[in-house]
Amino acid sequence: MEAVTKDTELAAVFRKIGGGSYPPVVENFERGKTIFFPGDPAERVYFLLKGAVKLSRVYEAGEEITVALLRENSVFGVLSLITRQHSDRFYHAVAFTPVELLSAPIDQVEKAIREQPELSMLLLQGLSSRILQTEMMIETLAHRDMGSRLVSFLLILCRDFGVPTSEGIRVDLKLSHQAIAEAIGSTRVTVTRLLGELRQDGMISIYKKKITVHNPVALSQQFS
Repeated sequence: MEAVTKDTELAAVFRKIGGGSYPPVVENFERGKTIFFPGDPAERVYFLLKGAVKLSRVYEAGEEITVALLRENSVFGVLSLITRQHSDRFYHAVAFTPVELLSAPIDQVEKAIREQPELSMLLLQGLSSRILQTEMMIETLAHRDMGSRLVSFLLILCRDFGVPTSEGIRVDLKLSHQAIAEAIGSTRVTVTRLLGELRQDGMISIYKKKITVHNPVALSQQFS
């Protein structure tokens, strides 16, 4: 039997939003596909069923900075709920891996919150987790040295997507070097070189694009 957690509870509530009239829509996106762009009308709220979604900010100079990497059971696209007015998208949301989403019209989510006050607390808990990860990503990108930036990012992946194994913490995402480079503002060539060095040092291993961090504490100390 599945343990009842705030994640499973939120998923169950989200599936019921709108009742029979406006049920949430299931959407699938391939890796690298845009879910919404900055400036798009904020008309729907999203619940991440499977995979990972990258949220980033795009600046006038063309630079794109990753602010969060969302895991399963995350809610996003909720800015209009916070501002209490319909607004445009603030972030660029991209499928970091193949993803499956539930989405519902924002007015139906607002109605569900009025009818089910406990939904507000579930959404707040999810948003708090998102804010914490954004702060961690900002700290990661503050590192000027790409080696430190990569290590910090790997530790975030261990925290949010890690599965304990006999060999260490396996990041349960298939990650290309290009995807990692895009997330930390680097290049594929640099990421390939740095991952190779970490493998040589026995810090990580990679099998079928899944990274295992053998000792997260030792890895964190390498660039502390």
